[in-house]
Amino acid sequence: MGSLRGGGGDGGGGGDCSKQEETERVMRSVDAEEACALLSSGRHQYLDVRMWEDFDKGHVAGARNVPYYLSVTPRAKEKNPHFVQQVAALYHAHDHIIVGCRSGVRSKLATADLVAAGFKNMRNLEGGYLSLLRAANQQ
Repeated sequence: MGSLRGGGGDGGGGGDCSKQEETERVMRSVDAEEACALLSSGRHQYLDVRMWEDFDKGHVAGARNVPYYLSVTPRAKEKNPHFVQQVAALYHAHDHIIVGCRSGVRSKLATADLVAAGFKNMRNLEGGYLSLLRAANQQ
């Protein structure tokens, strides 16, 4: 899989309904086992959308980090207003990318935003980084 680095790492946009439904139809997800195989093939890259401090605690080797949220408190989540532009500065629209977060919720939102922005080969990691850790521990 691209190996895991560090520890466990703890730690949407509105819009017109038909466009959101279309994005969800086009968006693909992968489980941890498939993600490991795709990353090992060398043809897929890993985009980690957790906040920097969580990324620094542990991440997939070779992963790039662009936080989807800038801050998360019990009262609110501050979405990164430049998320799509920052990802576009690192990847081309046709690159094969697996998007992951801690548990899979944030990465699903991030993947939907990226697909809506024109990225063609995005895959959401179901279960997030935690699922990769579980898969690695079972091997």
